[in-house]
Amino acid sequence: MKRYEQVAAALRQRMEHGIYRVGDRLPSIRALCREFEVSVSTVQAAYGRLEDAALVEARPKSGYYVLPRQTPTVLPAPTRPAQRPLDVSQWDQVLELVAVPCSDEILMLGNGIPDLASPTLNPLKRSLAGLHRRGGSHGLNYDTLIGSLELRHEITRLATASGCLLHPDDALITTGCQEALSIAIRTLTVLGDVVAVDSPSFYGTMQILKASGLKALEIPTDPRTGISLEALELALEQWPIRAIQVTPTCNNPLGYTMPEPRKRALVALAQRFDVAIIEDDIYGDLAFTTPRPKTLKAFDDDGRVLLCSAFSKTLTPGLRVGWIAPGRYRDQVMHMKYVSTGASATLPQLAVAEFIAKGHYEHHLREMIRQYQRHRDILLGWVERHFPAGTGISYPQGGFLLWLELPADIDCVRLNERLAASNIRIAPGSLFSASGKYRHCLRLNYASPLTPSIASAIRGVGEMVTVMIAEDEAAVT
Repeated sequence: MKRYEQVAAALRQRMEHGIYRVGDRLPSIRALCREFEVSVSTVQAAYGRLEDAALVEARPKSGYYVLPRQTPTVLPAPTRPAQRPLDVSQWDQVLELVAVPCSDEILMLGNGIPDLASPTLNPLKRSLAGLHRRGGSHGLNYDTLIGSLELRHEITRLATASGCLLHPDDALITTGCQEALSIAIRTLTVLGDVVAVDSPSFYGTMQILKASGLKALEIPTDPRTGISLEALELALEQWPIRAIQVTPTCNNPLGYTMPEPRKRALVALAQRFDVAIIEDDIYGDLAFTTPRPKTLKAFDDDGRVLLCSAFSKTLTPGLRVGWIAPGRYRDQVMHMKYVSTGASATLPQLAVAEFIAKGHYEHHLREMIRQYQRHRDILLGWVERHFPAGTGISYPQGGFLLWLELPADIDCVRLNERLAASNIRIAPGSLFSASGKYRHCLRLNYASPLTPSIASAIRGVGEMVTVMIAEDEAAVT
């Protein structure tokens, strides 16, 4: 951190711990100069950082004061997808998003990649290099089908924070969470089956349904509390649903975490209708609340929840290290893993296990959670400032993804095409629906440092939306 960032972080920590409360006058610039032994310009820059995050405000001839924690003025509306099973489309749009090559010239504002430049990842890089230098045949040979015992031991140890008591043999290592989800879905279904999903839903899961010849039944979802249990119950009574796939903690893309009583009720509902749940918990370790929210698996007493996760969002996606705790479906999942990829790559598993065992993972998470929460607040301020009034903005409870709901006549696929001329990309909301719904919505990423170029790009997106609204109004008149 630069010195002004350290001062800003110290003040922010004091606010979070209640030392400075909402409405309190903060120390003067000169007082902070003496306390931190820094220059006036450094303290001014620190206060500027806190102003950008909408945490403090400057009052003329009075000083700086603590603001209430910023929440969006308008949240996205609860979703109302089609109440029937649908074939999944949108593959062309998904391919267009994932096929854009990584480049410093293109600002990928909507991708799902964490901050890869954090110095807290350096021990992981050293582990990978050390394992390579030490050589030996173990890292070059096939691992067991179930995966590295060292890594499975660390995964089950970490899982206790989410309320899960797992044995190392209860977890199976996969090639990322995408494979875990794919294995779970293919284990539970056959061609033509119906899978209930929260809506909007991760487009990778949607494409698994498409490739497997399955139908998606999108369930109305609230941006604060998650999938509607009432609507899901009606759907279970009406349709032959084979599985429920949800992301109840730090949801992608809406950012909510289901309250614990609703998680319990969801598991009870699945038990009543004797249907399996596929739980995607890939962002769960990045929750902003303490203690870390419990998974659905924590309330599963008969093995019907298949818990899927990975280190792709907490560490780095390039390692492709994921896992699944399949409960009662372990034997079927083992077979599906074998015919899918066989054993997963050995060296990345050993490196991640070493990173966790030495305590680096917990340290990295603490730093990333602080960073992502700070970035969320900054991005909220930018969106409120630069996007049209009435824009619905999610309030993520963890992770690094923000969901925006624009006026209904704005087409974010067309918006993305226009932004391409400025080397800017967003993730249009239509990717997150089986039928291409949510074309007026988009997803933004706030993981990496929010540089001036990103600030300018966010302003540019908002201005382009305003231009498109004006063009539509002019066309009507």
